[in-house]
Amino acid sequence: MKIYFESLAMHLKGELEYRVNFILSFLSQILVFFTYYFIILALFTKFDHIKGFTLYEVLLCFSIIQFGFSFNEVFARGIDKFDNLIIQGNFDRLLLRPKNIILQVLCSDSDFVKTSRLIQALIVMIVALVNLNIKWNIFRVITLILMLMSACVIFFGIFLAAAAYCFFTVQGLEVRNVFTDGGKHMAQYPIGVFKKGFVYFFTFIIPYAFVNYYPLLYFIGKKDNILYAFSPILVIIYLIPCILIFYFGMKRYTSVGS
Repeated sequence: MKIYFESLAMHLKGELEYRVNFILSFLSQILVFFTYYFIILALFTKFDHIKGFTLYEVLLCFSIIQFGFSFNEVFARGIDKFDNLIIQGNFDRLLLRPKNIILQVLCSDSDFVKTSRLIQALIVMIVALVNLNIKWNIFRVITLILMLMSACVIFFGIFLAAAAYCFFTVQGLEVRNVFTDGGKHMAQYPIGVFKKGFVYFFTFIIPYAFVNYYPLLYFIGKKDNILYAFSPILVIIYLIPCILIFYFGMKRYTSVGS
C-alpha cells in the first residue's frame, strides 16, 4: 500500500503543477454536481413524496451513491480509465512488473479534481441527516458506515468488470457508462420507486439495492428487521466474481500489438 499512497502523492503533485486549470476544473465539478442536486429539488416542488420517500430520504440515498462513485473516480481512476492502458500499450509493461496487477492499475491514475464531488456528497448527506428524524443507536451508525463502504465497493467491482470487457474489445466506454453513470443516476433514488423488473435486476444482478435501499429502509425506520442493517455486507460477495472476471480476461489478453 506504500506504493499506492506514493503514487497518489505523485499524481496530486502533477495536477497541482497547473493550479489554475486544477481550480477551474474543481469549480466546474461543483457546478455539475449541483445540477443533479437541483433536479431532485425541482422534482419535489411538484410532489411531496415519491412512493413514500420524502425529499431528505431521497437526498440521503443520493448522497451515498454519489459518495461511492466519486470515491472511485478519485482513488480508482486507473480502473475507470483502464481502456487507455490497453490502447496505449502500457498494460503490457505492467505485466512485466512483479507487483499485483490491480494495485499497479490503481497506481496508474487518479483524479483529485473529483474530490469536489466527494465533499459535496458529504455536505448533502449531513443536510439530509440533520433534517431527518433519525432515532440514533449503534446499529444505525453501523448501517450508515456500511452503506458508504458498500457504495465504494460496488462501483469498484463494476469498474473491474468493465475493465475485463476491455481485454476482449479494447474499448469499453459505452458498456462501462451504462452500468456506472447509468446505474449511478438510477441508484441515486431508492430502488423501490421503480417497477419490479428493475428492482430484481438491481438487487440480484447489480446489487445497488443492498447499498442504499434495504439498509435505508432500516436506517429511516421503515423496517425493523436487523438483517436490513447488515445487508450491505452482501456487496462484498459481489466483488469476488468481479475480481475473478478481471483475471479471467487478463489470462486471455494477447496484447494490442505495436
